[in-house]
Amino acid sequence: MKTHKLTHQDLGQLQLYVNYYDRYEKQPEENPTIGILLCTDKNDTAVRLTLPEDNKTILASKYQLYLPTSDQLIEQNNQVRRLASNIEEKKEKK
Repeated sequence: MKTHKLTHQDLGQLQLYVNYYDRYEKQPEENPTIGILLCTDKNDTAVRLTLPEDNKTILASKYQLYLPTSDQLIEQNNQVRRLASNIEEKKEKK
């Protein structure tokens, strides 16, 4: 867990730990190790560019200290719907 915005250094460090554990600690009968990185904010571009394209072992996500209110959830939902609607309209115009 990081108390700052996600950086490519954070992802690289976690990848190092996952690789080390898989190579030296993991038992043959165990599944591949995964790394989960929680941070106050994430940069999706940094996640995509820092990790291998076929990555299935590192997950990065933003965490919140407090749950959003019902009104905030409704507003977020409405924003996503508006964005999806705009994308569909642009596709139809092409």
